[in-house]
Amino acid sequence: MPQVAVCQVADCAYNQDSACHALAITVGDSTHARCDTFFVHSTKGGDLAATGRVGACKMSGCLHNVGLECQAPGITVAALQDVADCLTYTSR
Repeated sequence: MPQVAVCQVADCAYNQDSACHALAITVGDSTHARCDTFFVHSTKGGDLAATGRVGACKMSGCLHNVGLECQAPGITVAALQDVADCLTYTSR
């Protein structure tokens, strides 16, 4: 599973110091490459000893997607408007 190399979404509950600490995230809602795991909460969560990884990707049209699994070496997530987007998404 590829790592979330950088997460620039500071207000995500799993983000601490630009690092994702969710054990696994899901990317995409089949039409948009957003981090479906993103949410805002007053308490930070996740496993501080772990770096987040991509557990599933619903973006079948992404160059890195093979069998709904991300094959990129790592991804970058950033805030675009009011959502967290996978900036590594590359259309086939």
